[in-house]
Amino acid sequence: MTLPADDPSRSLTVADPDDPGTTYISLVGNTYGMLITGAQTGGRYCLIDMRVPDGGGPPPHRHDFEEMFTVLDGEIEFTFRGERHTVRAGSTINVPANAPHHFRNVSGAPARMLCMCTPAGQDEYFLRIGDVLAGRDAPPPTLTPDELAQRRRLAVELAPAYRSEFL
Repeated sequence: MTLPADDPSRSLTVADPDDPGTTYISLVGNTYGMLITGAQTGGRYCLIDMRVPDGGGPPPHRHDFEEMFTVLDGEIEFTFRGERHTVRAGSTINVPANAPHHFRNVSGAPARMLCMCTPAGQDEYFLRIGDVLAGRDAPPPTLTPDELAQRRRLAVELAPAYRSEFL
């Protein structure tokens, strides 16, 4: 096998969550930092810094791409195909494409994890449906019931374009 030539148009990426250029968004009560985007990897993958408050997490869903989580701080309860798994700091799990899942922080304290999606696209989806924050420690916006309903409608409407569905 012959490897392709190096592509000098692609550069080294250093992902620093403290970098003021990192985009943070508020989504379903969580704060997500776009550390490495699909635009930086030629669509191969994206890496998202997820800060999940106690009680936070997305609704049940599935998608046709792989999703890998490494819990950095705290613990997260993942529900995978209806079965619950508690994942603590230092552990990594991989959710296979198309499998129904969701997670919830039920630990009583904030949690943090890294999420890699392969291929990329989830980063773009989150940017389209979330609210951009001034930084990782910025409070989420206070949304009216109508604004919350609008965000949910947009998430459901755009989900098929990002190979996802809510269950």
